[in-house]
Amino acid sequence: MLQKIRLSALALFLSLFIFSSLSQASPAKAEAKTAIIVAGFGTTVPEGLPAILNIVDGVRKAYPNTEVRICFTSNIIRKVWKKRQENPQKWLSMGIPKEVLYVENIISVFGDLREDGYRNIIVQPTHMFYMEQSHDLSQYVSALASIQTMKSKWRPYDAVFMGRPALGMPGDIYSYHEDVAKAIATLAADVALAQKEGAALIYMGHGNEHWSTGIYAEVENAMNKAYPQVTTILGVVEGQPTLDDVVAKLQRAGIKKVVLKPFMIVAGDHARNDMAGAETDSWKSILLEKGFKVETVLHGLGENDKFARIFVEHIADTAKMHNLQVR
Repeated sequence: MLQKIRLSALALFLSLFIFSSLSQASPAKAEAKTAIIVAGFGTTVPEGLPAILNIVDGVRKAYPNTEVRICFTSNIIRKVWKKRQENPQKWLSMGIPKEVLYVENIISVFGDLREDGYRNIIVQPTHMFYMEQSHDLSQYVSALASIQTMKSKWRPYDAVFMGRPALGMPGDIYSYHEDVAKAIATLAADVALAQKEGAALIYMGHGNEHWSTGIYAEVENAMNKAYPQVTTILGVVEGQPTLDDVVAKLQRAGIKKVVLKPFMIVAGDHARNDMAGAETDSWKSILLEKGFKVETVLHGLGENDKFARIFVEHIADTAKMHNLQVR
């Protein structure tokens, strides 16, 4: 029993340390140059890039005098783009921006900014919620923020902070319930489309196998309270609730038609294959086989200007909390 208590106490301490380290104020020097890193999972699908670029463009328009860089947090996705660099003209001629073709990991971006003289860094994740990707990103951010040198003038950075994902994160600094409410307020057009089609609105989220995906159930409940004119159901690729759960709810409600849309920043590989693909195991194919009429929408949430604005506001919150200038 004593060992269990000690382990529980240790787990609680580590959780509090992670969250407090993201908001712990270091003395930011007003004259130091500040930069923003927009850190997203990324995509290998060129058709999915408009969602990412829309977010980045929105950040740059909101803060035209602040340097903005991007990075992809997925090792697998960066590996694909690195392979594509062997034939750069092919991809550049397709309109792929150089900052995507030559996208870097978070450590490389930090290194580039250090060499370019930026000492105050805000890392803004474009993940949906604080799950595996944001957790791992926070470890990099906390580690880089903690670097101490014998002479303080040689510290690589004066201040390094991380913002919160679209639907927020655990903790009492910002209520994730309020973040969820703000996010669903940007989804009225999705509801209007489903209502026009006389259909239920089905969102496919990513989810994961290592972190509770209860946030999706909370979003579903909030959507149905905010938009009672349409039934909204969320399922995920990994974890709970599954497509079987979605189908069961549709059948209990007697619903025959659905609008199927990704509840992801980007309409990338999952949306185009797992959700809307022609294969027999895609969500669309399974729903059709079960007798539902299905209309798919291949647009990520990042393409929604109102949703993309959430990240601009989260950057502003982080800057204000830590007395950093982003203009």
